[in-house]
Amino acid sequence: MSGVLDDYAEHLRFEMGRSAHTVRAYVGDVRGLITFAGARGVAIADLDLALLRAWLAEQSRRGAARTTVARQVSSAKNFCAWAAREGLLPADPATRLKAPKAHRVLPAVLTPDQAIAAVQTSGVSADEGEGDGNSPMELRDRLIVELLYSTGIRVGELCGLDLADVDLDRRVVQVVGKGDKQRAVPFGAPAATAIDDWLRTGRPGLATAASGEALLLGARGGRLDQRMARTVVHRATAAQGAEVGPHGLRHSAATHLLEGGADLRVVQELLGHSSLATTQLYTHVSVERLRAVHDQAHPRA
Repeated sequence: MSGVLDDYAEHLRFEMGRSAHTVRAYVGDVRGLITFAGARGVAIADLDLALLRAWLAEQSRRGAARTTVARQVSSAKNFCAWAAREGLLPADPATRLKAPKAHRVLPAVLTPDQAIAAVQTSGVSADEGEGDGNSPMELRDRLIVELLYSTGIRVGELCGLDLADVDLDRRVVQVVGKGDKQRAVPFGAPAATAIDDWLRTGRPGLATAASGEALLLGARGGRLDQRMARTVVHRATAAQGAEVGPHGLRHSAATHLLEGGADLRVVQELLGHSSLATTQLYTHVSVERLRAVHDQAHPRA
């Protein structure tokens, strides 16, 4: 089994350009499928639609969320199509496999005032104690929250930024997103100031020989990892009474752009969504927020 999974992982990584997170998820799903089949005496070459459905039914019986089962359907369909092309299966048994309809979950978002306050207070105190807001760690933390909200980029995209990716004159950052797709994302004057402060007085205080070209650095001078970035964002937003992570800041940025009159397709391009349907979720967020205000304020609500 390990050889097949290794080959499948290489297909996902190099031929399809999937992220490391997606590769782990898909390979994990397929490992579970093969184990399930093996326990019933079914080899990979004998996988059929009935067994695939039985495997998915077992996941649901064990309490897997609809979104998880939907991903497992995608994993199974992708694997079976690949295995059929590679001659591991005589035919693709997953062509008629359908995912359960997922419940639409509206993402948590900050109000504009909460988002601005989170940015402004994110560098108030360093990890080692209260500071004046100008220590390297404080300048870095402020830039983390400012860039995530100003651009709406993903936390992985943020941590992957190099010095050469930032154009302060044009106020644009070059981002490598999902599937290694590159896009240019603009940022505002406050973010430009935060970047300049970090580059002039923050980064030099943390940089070491191990820093390389990384824009954002950890306490020991290496490239900032996503876990630390998440901690910074949670701390900053919790102080505003509405704790969200980096993805919540991304949701907030998209929602505030649309509420401010931005075109849906422009927001799609900024966020790096491959499908407009993903971006359209934020129109529902805006409607829900309008409805909440109406219900609270209107005497006939």
